[in-house]
Amino acid sequence: MSKVLPYNAKQWEIPAIMDGRKTVKRWLIKPQPTGKVEHHTGYQIDEWYEMKESESGCKCLSQMNPPYQPLDIMYVRETWWKNGDTYFYKAGCSKGLIDNMYVKWRPSIHMPKEAARIWLKVTDVRVERLQEITPAEVVKEGAYEDCRECLESYGESGTQCCYKQDDECSQCDSVIMEFERLWNSTIKKSDLNRYGWEANSWVWVIEFERCGKPESHQ
Repeated sequence: MSKVLPYNAKQWEIPAIMDGRKTVKRWLIKPQPTGKVEHHTGYQIDEWYEMKESESGCKCLSQMNPPYQPLDIMYVRETWWKNGDTYFYKAGCSKGLIDNMYVKWRPSIHMPKEAARIWLKVTDVRVERLQEITPAEVVKEGAYEDCRECLESYGESGTQCCYKQDDECSQCDSVIMEFERLWNSTIKKSDLNRYGWEANSWVWVIEFERCGKPESHQ
């Protein structure tokens, strides 16, 4: 059964989602698998690991579930403010409004569901290593607009989007480096060794599309 769950968006993600430029999100898996991942699907990770000798030394299966499943509905929580009965959102808010009114922005984690203006339906879930991302996927993350026209014109496997192929696009490295910078900016400095780009952590890859507000929440 599908669920309605929150998605706490970064400030820069809001315009990209609203414009249809961001259709995928990578979530760091915590805790990271510590054993050998022998099988993984879009809906869970099946991880075999060795138990301690004191626990008979047998192999046991650990299952890790993603934060969302296909068909789940996500309501986007963003930086907001309420004046009377009207909600305002920092992303896209005009400078004139801010200059003319006393605005005390509230963090996304405190935004109530009733204030949500963006609703998303999960279309696919999978598991990957962070560095498996391709330039085409970076564009879908809404992080590198320069390559969007190329991707839309030629497709992910077209002659102009050929990451890791013989005729690699000269811009591919820049795209990946931009995502590396963006990813590391979301990780605490103290955790960069464990979860930064170089750690090549396991991530949930959640794909989604815009949808209307569910009737049950009208």
